[in-house]
Amino acid sequence: MTATTSPAPPGIDQDDVAGAAPRPPRRRGRAPRVVERGASRVFRWTATSAGALILLVLAAVAVFLVVKAMPAVTASSDELVDGVSFMRGSSSLLDHVGPLVFGTVLAALLALLLAVPVSIAIALFISHYAPRRLAAGLGYVVDLLAAVPSVVYGLWGAIVLAPAVQPIWAWLGENLGWVPLFGGTVSPTGRVIATVAVVLAVMILPIITAVSREVFLQTPRLHEEAALALGATRWEMIRMTVLPFGRSGVVSAAMLGLGRALGETMAVLMIISQGFLYSFLLLAAGQQQTIAANIAAQFPEASDLGMSVLIATGLALFVITLVVNMSARAIVARRKDFSGAN
Repeated sequence: MTATTSPAPPGIDQDDVAGAAPRPPRRRGRAPRVVERGASRVFRWTATSAGALILLVLAAVAVFLVVKAMPAVTASSDELVDGVSFMRGSSSLLDHVGPLVFGTVLAALLALLLAVPVSIAIALFISHYAPRRLAAGLGYVVDLLAAVPSVVYGLWGAIVLAPAVQPIWAWLGENLGWVPLFGGTVSPTGRVIATVAVVLAVMILPIITAVSREVFLQTPRLHEEAALALGATRWEMIRMTVLPFGRSGVVSAAMLGLGRALGETMAVLMIISQGFLYSFLLLAAGQQQTIAANIAAQFPEASDLGMSVLIATGLALFVITLVVNMSARAIVARRKDFSGAN
């Protein structure tokens, strides 16, 4: 009798059924190109245009600052001193911009030094210690601080905070006057760079806290439970898992706060007693001034050349902010695979 072979089911090769050697798998080609039509194409071009618009705006701002600052950059020292009233005490443009850059960076760094530890502590309390209802309410209150206008912070700093902290500054001057930061004659009004730093720290607190809180909440749950299962206390768990995971995110949050502090105008202008010195005296009046506050103070009465000088100082602030943001991106990118920054 001759054996007969039943036909192969649909979708199966007859050679495989008959016992023949299986054919080599077919090589897959490139994935078919997705053809975008209608709303999909509109959305793609809208998103692309929005991204390109950001770059165009940034380039336009940079070009504006460079073009408008050129008259001040190319003018001689005599022309600047004679034509600009607020440069009578300076011998050149660099001599005028230098103390402003110093005061801006000093105030921002002091604010960052005060705000970062408090922000991290608040973020950890909300994410890992507070009950759920209290954490939600506290997070809302912290976020609400970002909605307060800077002029309100300036009024609060000048009218309420400065008189309140002046006895503290006087005590520091009397007992720690041998420290260079607390030396000199303490201002009787409290309107000094130290008070400005406290106000700026309160202003950048919600930014750093909000970002840090979200990063801490992204810590893998298994990592936390593993640390607790090994006998770690809650603080040891946070130190071994949460803080290393969120390190780059905290750095990114701190840089965002630093950018806000560098560009703050009204609060600084309403509090500080301005000066144009390279001085680390934090409790003495008439020592420092920031770029943004100086622009706001001198803008109403500035001549054409004076306006160019102010824009040149604004260009310096633009470069500082750009460097800060690029540095933050580099720090975050270096550890993005090992943290919750992304």
